[in-house]
Amino acid sequence: MLAITVETTVVNVALPTLNTALDATTTHLQWIVDAYNLAFAALVLAGGGIGDRYGRRPVLVVGLALFAATNVAAALSAGAGALIAWRVLMGAASALVYPTTLAILTDTYRDRRARAAVIGAWGAVGGLGVAVGPVLGGYLLEHYSWSSVFVALVPAAVASAVLAWYLVPDSRAEHRPRLDIAGLVLSILFLGTLVYTIIEAPTRGWTAPVTLGGFAASAVLGTLFVSAELRHPEPLIDVSLFMNPRFSAASGAVTVAFFGLFGFIFLITLFFQLVQGQTPLTTGVRVLPVAVSIALGSIVGTRLVVAALGTKAVVTLGLVMLSGAFAWAATIGADIHYGEVAAQMVLLGTGLGLTTAPATESIMGAVRPQQAGAGSALNDATRQVGGTLGVAVLGSIYTTLYLRAMDGSPIAAQLSPDTRAITREGVAQGLAVAHAAPGPASAAIRDAAISGFLDGLHVGCLTAASVCLLGAVAVALLLPARPTASPAAENISRPLLVGD
Repeated sequence: MLAITVETTVVNVALPTLNTALDATTTHLQWIVDAYNLAFAALVLAGGGIGDRYGRRPVLVVGLALFAATNVAAALSAGAGALIAWRVLMGAASALVYPTTLAILTDTYRDRRARAAVIGAWGAVGGLGVAVGPVLGGYLLEHYSWSSVFVALVPAAVASAVLAWYLVPDSRAEHRPRLDIAGLVLSILFLGTLVYTIIEAPTRGWTAPVTLGGFAASAVLGTLFVSAELRHPEPLIDVSLFMNPRFSAASGAVTVAFFGLFGFIFLITLFFQLVQGQTPLTTGVRVLPVAVSIALGSIVGTRLVVAALGTKAVVTLGLVMLSGAFAWAATIGADIHYGEVAAQMVLLGTGLGLTTAPATESIMGAVRPQQAGAGSALNDATRQVGGTLGVAVLGSIYTTLYLRAMDGSPIAAQLSPDTRAITREGVAQGLAVAHAAPGPASAAIRDAAISGFLDGLHVGCLTAASVCLLGAVAVALLLPARPTASPAAENISRPLLVGD
């Protein structure tokens, strides 16, 4: 869990470095982040099913081995395109690892209190990964090349694979389901088309025929996917699970929370380095408050659910805190004091922990033991889909407003076509052009670049705040306060507890 979570966040602090080292545009940077998330999200459902069918421990070990191999290959990439391709395969490897971790835990701990405790710990390790990733990446970038952020994860993956083989108990579903190939293909096409359309929309135009066609194709593919899953005897996603509000509302809460988190981390790491001039290491250290808060919020959240408040109250509170944190972050200025940003991140991280750990416990409590892998995969998919869309949507909002600012700058309009094209590639390139420009033109181009970035950051954060607030309303209306006490009702919706 730690290795996979670090992989998700370690690349963020390297984005400005990759911007120049690989001549990557803003679109490239979004794909470097989202190629991993997209493959992870699209394949994690299959990964959970493969673990249920062939055994969770061997699938965990194979996934870790593939994860190590793809990190080595990514470190050897000669360009942005090659790195994006290896990130896709890295996401596929992670899709084998991630669902098996939670499936093994929930299969081992059947009692609800014990299960809530270990899921809280699982969520806390996720928070620790959010902390370790940026700090580790920052340290490595200050002392070594960008490829070191991938090489550093190889020993951890290999050690985890060896230890898992000897220490982790194996488990699998009693009935071995067939792999739903049609559902897998349609889910990849649906998510891939949707994310690709969102990321490319700022440069192609949000109302351009190709963009509108992409959204239409996404809607058709999504409909075909749901239809195929309803007809398949052993579907990739058991759509009937979403009829259980304990499952569907909790899944929606996780999706919304990670939508905001991933989009915010993508933007705030660029802000620290490009706007405030921080190094990769100091940027990683500055992200620590959100990570530590996630870990603490995860532990406290599951305890509050079991001991006193119930799932509905805790998850709703977490989403309201997330909404408030993003609304506060929408006030960030270029010269803001770090203490204020740290306070925003503490509120954000605590809200995320209160949301995701109790919601995850609710999701896993709504599936039968033989569905542990599929349930874990669905929980992981909600995280990755939310995070992928967060980077795509908030990144595209930032790109759209940055391009508007550069196109509206009278000084930028006087640059040569080639130089103006460079400024449009991203804020790092815009600031580089400003640095090389003479006299007053330098300050004007820099002001336009910074203003465009901040406009994108503000509108992106307000978007995340609105999404989280809508999520809080939905959870308050739909999520049960506690699991039903009726054994008959719960027999089809949760694992058997010790003593049943």
